[in-house]
Order: sequence, then C-alpha cells, then structure tokens
Amino acid sequence: MTRTITAFFDDYDDAVEAVSRLRQAGITDADISLVSGSEKHRSATRSNADDDTASDAGKGAAIGGAIGGGAGLLAGLGMLAIPGLGPIVAAGWLASTLAGLAAGAATGGLVGGLVDAGVPEDHAHAYAEGIRRGGTMVSARVEDPLAQRALDILDNEGTVNMEQRTAQWRNDGWNGRFDAPQERVLNR
Repeated sequence: MTRTITAFFDDYDDAVEAVSRLRQAGITDADISLVSGSEKHRSATRSNADDDTASDAGKGAAIGGAIGGGAGLLAGLGMLAIPGLGPIVAAGWLASTLAGLAAGAATGGLVGGLVDAGVPEDHAHAYAEGIRRGGTMVSARVEDPLAQRALDILDNEGTVNMEQRTAQWRNDGWNGRFDAPQERVLNR
C-alpha cells in the first residue's frame, strides 16, 4: 500500500536535507515533491524578469521537470506564479499539479492534489497556507515498508509541528481554509 508522508519546514535548507535523506533511503525522485514559498530560494532560482508570468513559469516547470527526471529532483525545481500563493518553486510529482495552477486553474489545486494523494483536507489547507507564508513542504509517496523510515527522516530534519503552527495561525485570525478569503484579525 502506498502512503503519502508530508512535512513542513521553516528553513529551506532543512527541507533539502530531508529530500537528500529520503533519496538515500531508496525513495525515488518520482515519489518525492518539494514545494517552497521561501523568499531565499525564489530569489536564487529566478533567472529573468519573465519568470513572474504564469505562462513562462509553467513552461519553466515543465522543462525543469524533464531535466530533473534524469539529474535529480532538485535539479528540476521550476519557478511558478500561483494565484493565491504567489511565486513559488516546485519539483516532483506535485509540480505538474502546480503547473496547471500557473496556467490559470483554481487556487485549490494544491489542496486538491494533496487530498487526492491521501493527505487529510485540513492538513492540506495548512500546508498550502504555510507555503503562502514562505515555508517549504516535502512530500513523499512511499510503500508501507519505507513509511516508518520516511517518517523518521522527516521528523529529524527540522520539521514544524503543524498542529501547533495552525493553532497559532488560527489565534492570529486564519480561518483554516486556504481557498477561502483570508480576513486577518490580529489579537491585541
């Protein structure tokens, strides 16, 4: 049975290290995805001003995905401009879902892609919100024999406790849904 193991990181470098360790454990690039809203990585990835347009971003993701298939997951990082998320970088099996978003699909596509892969909907909304806020998500599709190893790897690489994080966001006014209008009420 295939499971989807997903973790969220504040630090992009921690996420990259987790991807490296997942690969060392025998999980293929085709089964690992990285999606990041990190300003640090977006700046380093942007090659020209045209990267901000959705159509060019979608083309870049497709090209990056083709290159990344042979050269490793992170070589396939592509810059995308996603409605509701803003500019992000993505690689892996979720990149095609996100490239569809860049071409004009609804903002719920990331949430839908995660839900379709077996991530509970409330968790998928939290991951999308975290990416919008500049974090990085790593997701791996694994067979049961590798599931515990993948969990251990992701727990050891600076993973954010999403229950605590979403409680904090809700306290700050987040309504718990990525695709709903975000009205922020700050507690003072």
